[in-house]
Parts: sequence; structure tokens; C-alpha cells
Amino acid sequence: MTIGALAERFGLATHVLRHWEAMGLLTPARDAAGRRRFGTADLTRVAVILRAKEAGLSLDTIRSLAATTDPARRRDMLREEAQALRSRIAAAQASLELIECALGCDHEDFTQCAHFRQMVAERIGTDATVHIPV
Repeated sequence: MTIGALAERFGLATHVLRHWEAMGLLTPARDAAGRRRFGTADLTRVAVILRAKEAGLSLDTIRSLAATTDPARRRDMLREEAQALRSRIAAAQASLELIECALGCDHEDFTQCAHFRQMVAERIGTDATVHIPV
């Protein structure tokens, strides 16, 4: 398969595949003229890279995971990534709660809502009675 065909199959630009090759994530075979030829293993590798990116992994992390032959090291890297993802999820959940609080508030100005002010005060570690300019 040519680089163009592979890129089209996954909805990618060809320069993305060239970049991944330069990073060592892909190692396509070459024909007699030096053109890249991608096979089934490359299809699988691109799918894995895309799935890993969707999971929030950086290309450097993906490269490290692919390069290590030590299963214990790979699990350690994945544990670190899982913890980072949990932290991002917790932050996103807190943001969603704040926004939903504001959307559900009966006050004309949600910044005057006691619940909203409490959430802000908890974030900065103060008593809710402290003046919180918004």
C-alpha cells in the first residue's frame, strides 16, 4: 500500500505518516525505487498509534511503549499514564460541576449563588464567607 492509500484509509495527511516514520513509530518497507510500501503490520501500527493518541498518550510515550521489550517497564509507563488521565478526568469533572452549578442556579447572577461561592472558596481553600470577586 502506498503512503497516500494508507493516509486516506485513516483520514490522515501523508505528512503525518512521514512524521511518525521520522520519529521511529513506523518503519515501512521500500520498493526498488525507494518508495514506501506499507503492509498489514503497518496498518495495525497506525491503528494502535491512533487509539493511543485518542487515549491521551503523546507520540513520545507511544514510541517508548513500542520500543520497550520489558513488560514490567511497559506496565509502569501505562500506570503513570493512567494516573495522569485520572487527574485530567477529575479536573474535567470538577469543571463540569462548576458549569452545571452555574447553569442550574436560580440567581440572576450565578456568581452570587452561595453554592457557587462555596465551590470557589473550596478551590482556593478559604471560608465561603470571604469576599470572592467574580
